[in-house]
Amino acid sequence: MTAATGIAPPGLGWRDNGQVTLSGPLQRLATDLDAAFLHLARSWAAVEERHPPTIPAAELHRIEYFESFTHLATFTVALDADEENLEAFSRQPLGDDGVVALRRSRPVTDVLTPAACYHVYVHHQGEALDTPLYVTTRNTCFRQETSYEPLRRQSAFDMREIVAVGTRDEVVRFLGETTALVDRLLVALGLEIEWRVATDPFFQPARNPKYVLQRVQPTKHEAVFAGDLAIASRNLHEQHFGAAFDLQRGDGPAASGCVAFGLERWLYAVVATFGPDPAAWPDPMAAVAQVTQ
Repeated sequence: MTAATGIAPPGLGWRDNGQVTLSGPLQRLATDLDAAFLHLARSWAAVEERHPPTIPAAELHRIEYFESFTHLATFTVALDADEENLEAFSRQPLGDDGVVALRRSRPVTDVLTPAACYHVYVHHQGEALDTPLYVTTRNTCFRQETSYEPLRRQSAFDMREIVAVGTRDEVVRFLGETTALVDRLLVALGLEIEWRVATDPFFQPARNPKYVLQRVQPTKHEAVFAGDLAIASRNLHEQHFGAAFDLQRGDGPAASGCVAFGLERWLYAVVATFGPDPAAWPDPMAAVAQVTQ
């Protein structure tokens, strides 16, 4: 079955600001898919970490995030605590158009998480690794987009990542073996994808040297469903994060890489392939058991 836009499985709620509510069988499928990804992470004895929903802007600035992804950043904003400012806001919190009238805000120091793996490098910064580090983490990620579509493209979405930090050879081995596991999981689930070379959604890509580098030396590949929807990615960061956050492995900055899963997009792929009836959906835990036995 070819994926079609506008699918509406039971348990899907949609807000026009690009966010979904999951309930019933659809939420259970999301939970089971995430459990399957966690099972893959255990192949590396990956430590599970839980990180906040925000990340300090100063940390993202160290990796030139704002220069590269200006158009995607979503900031946390709060009212200035001055009593006069708060009182003025309380008298008219919303305009006639329903837009919040913020008045004067506090200084903005944090960004809503744009990618789950960033927290791992921040959390472990300054460490000298004697052995490779394998971590898995899940977070709600936020990105501004020009348009939104349920399960396919959202302003807030769940991302599960498996991260490796070590020598370049260790990271490349991790990416190759994890990709093979993901391929086997996709076959067991009955989902068809194609791995394609990809580039990150850079701001003004023609002027961004990182975009040119990714075209010349591909470091990002995406698992593309139905020709146009990336449901997973594998990413080789080289020493970019290791140098930025003083993560050492051996005699120099560590290399890093990650495999990322967009949970809502996997839901879309399942429903688009098998239809809206939950009885027809595959069992992720049975599928991952076939893969890792």
